[in-house]
Amino acid sequence: MKAFKIVEFALEKKARNPVVLDVSQFFSLYDYFIVCSAETGRQVRAIYEEIEKKCKESNIDIHHFEDDHACRWILIDLFDILIHIFVDEARDFYNLEYLWRDAKKLQLPKKIKKSSFSIN
Repeated sequence: MKAFKIVEFALEKKARNPVVLDVSQFFSLYDYFIVCSAETGRQVRAIYEEIEKKCKESNIDIHHFEDDHACRWILIDLFDILIHIFVDEARDFYNLEYLWRDAKKLQLPKKIKKSSFSIN
């Protein structure tokens, strides 16, 4: 699944607590939101750059991206998937998982879970 592949790309730069939400019942345009975080703005940027690089290598088109210019948050639009990369504090503040709590949270495959990083 494309969304899980994107999570793997993010994890290569140590993205924290990746979550995949199925939002297809709420949007006709997007199927999934991916939310992950990082300790620093520099790491947020590195995760974005890794996803961008791997998407190009995998022939996955990026529609556009947006950021807050302070690297506390970057959004990547893949046409059918929106990826939100936050610094930890911004993720807590915006709390998208709560905002989209009615969306189905997908279970990550075991091979992805083994390599994921968690906030403790």
